[in-house]
Amino acid sequence: MKSRTFAPSWALCSALLALPQLSAAFYLPGVAPASYERGQKVPLYVNSIKPVAAQDALLHSVMSYDYYNEQFRFCQPEGGPSYVPESLGSILFGDRIMTSPFELNMLKNETCKKLCTSKYDMPSAHFVNKRIMQGYALNWLVDGLPAGQHLLDDLTGTTFYSPGFAMGTISTTDPDGPTFFNNHYDIVIEYHKVNGKEDQLRVVGVIVQPASKAYKGDNLDCNDNQIPPVVLVEDPNTETEVTFTYSVYWTESPTAWATRWDKYLHVFDPKIHWFSLVNSAVVVIFLTVTVTSVLFRALKKDIARYNRLDQINLDDLSGTSALEDGVQEDSGWKLVHGDVFRTPSHPLLLSVFLGNGAQLFVMTGFTICFALLGFLSPSNRGSLGTIMIILYTLLSFVGGYVSARVYKSLNGEKWKLNIALTPLLVPGIVFTTFFFLNLFLWANGSAGAVPFTTMLVIIGIWFVISIPLSVSGSWLGFRAPAVEPPVRTNQIPRQIPPATTYLKPIPSMLLVGILPFGAIFVELYFIMSSIWFSKIYYMFGFLFLCYGLMIITCAAVTVLMVYFLLCAENYHWQWRSFLAAGMSAGYIFTNALIYLISKLSLGGLSGTVLYIGYSALLSFLFFILTGSIGFFSSWWFVQKIYGSIKID
Repeated sequence: MKSRTFAPSWALCSALLALPQLSAAFYLPGVAPASYERGQKVPLYVNSIKPVAAQDALLHSVMSYDYYNEQFRFCQPEGGPSYVPESLGSILFGDRIMTSPFELNMLKNETCKKLCTSKYDMPSAHFVNKRIMQGYALNWLVDGLPAGQHLLDDLTGTTFYSPGFAMGTISTTDPDGPTFFNNHYDIVIEYHKVNGKEDQLRVVGVIVQPASKAYKGDNLDCNDNQIPPVVLVEDPNTETEVTFTYSVYWTESPTAWATRWDKYLHVFDPKIHWFSLVNSAVVVIFLTVTVTSVLFRALKKDIARYNRLDQINLDDLSGTSALEDGVQEDSGWKLVHGDVFRTPSHPLLLSVFLGNGAQLFVMTGFTICFALLGFLSPSNRGSLGTIMIILYTLLSFVGGYVSARVYKSLNGEKWKLNIALTPLLVPGIVFTTFFFLNLFLWANGSAGAVPFTTMLVIIGIWFVISIPLSVSGSWLGFRAPAVEPPVRTNQIPRQIPPATTYLKPIPSMLLVGILPFGAIFVELYFIMSSIWFSKIYYMFGFLFLCYGLMIITCAAVTVLMVYFLLCAENYHWQWRSFLAAGMSAGYIFTNALIYLISKLSLGGLSGTVLYIGYSALLSFLFFILTGSIGFFSSWWFVQKIYGSIKID
């Protein structure tokens, strides 16, 4: 079988032209449905074979394999399989869609139709048996719909279609017994007649019921339930002969084409979503009201005192007057007015992080809004990944502009280095990590390994589009006026008194970071289950609300920490606000490790490295995102409070 090729020019053009094609992804009735006439061929495509939860409800692998991997010995179409064109996001997310030998004709039922006969020697038998024990599932596509199994949710009592179906089963009576390889497939396809056009039929559902049948000779009676199951023998002197068969049944369904995905988009335990959302909303409201009331009461009182002192001749007061002592004791944030806007350490690195954080912030917001409005339907495979790459690329202009404005406001002098590092540092870390993890996939022969040509396409998009946009944004940012502080900065830095325990760096970071994490904790669980267990995630309404609650929580709690920090006469708020808010990423990574222990059982080194590596990569990006939210909210707060007082 030929190796996968991916034309860089085609992928680059498809990525650039995806924005005007968003209208095609808008999931409304009547948008690009495929209608078939009686007897017309309906293509069945096969996708990569991916692991799902095994019988012990744990995930035992993160490697996916090509459907036509030589070890599986699945039947191939005449002339060999060919790849179906995919989007860039679909390839990055591990889809490898190919043609198949299955012949499906509209309204033509088939019974016990033979595909081919394959022989399994010891290495291939061992390989397949191991994949069955790890809970691997086959993934087929018919008219864009995933072939799945009809399941019942015991909690809600509702039925739904779960994408994918088992490659084989393990004996329920003897856990240490043999594994049974499914070689027969009952394909049940639901169709719907177009209103007013009885000869126009559309596919609205696909169910596959696999079975294991060890046929003897040419007796292919797949309806005989007395046929023993197929057991692949792991014996160096024995080859197991397996005959693959399938049946096709067409059933009419009242489901309209526009709502055919509803059966696949199942919410597990919807009550916990609402409980989490209400709980997070209550916490956020309570926190916001508390922060607002404390700060407004304290600041209003402080500002009134400070401005009143400016009207009093302080020379007539002794240095130990009760009024002055009271002001200094109650609110020490004015005492550091000459240092609060002092340039922090490593302003170049901070500005680069903040520029990329602003870029991620806008990209995430746009992506969730597009998904919320229905532009990123699951029927358009890979649309989520594609739009994220396109938005991040185009929003490099925002990253460069914000980085330059911040660096100029922080009195940075290495402006050329800032222009270069903004589009290179964070994307470089992400790409290097991604490439390193991809080497593990290549070494294990996984279908999830991104092809080298696709890597070249990503590099081309990065250097041809992203970097020039970032440089142009930085050029405008440095030409724009700097954000002037409302007070002057003293030449000699003020000495910082010893801090209390909760205001020290580590305790304050731990306290601030846990609240934004709490706002997204439950939704994060469903997202991780979707990523690692190959489930469809579509609850973008909940995600949109959780994202908003996370932003408010992150901003409010960071502002409160900065206020206490300034009252303690500590003016090093820039990095502290960024690191404290970004600490929520540390909780996300810790949660990922707990998830690894409780829900996964990967066993091998490669799977563990891949899981930890991808989790660390996502946590790093979340660190940049939340840290930027904390910094900019604190910067706005500091500008406001010091702009409200009169300084002699």
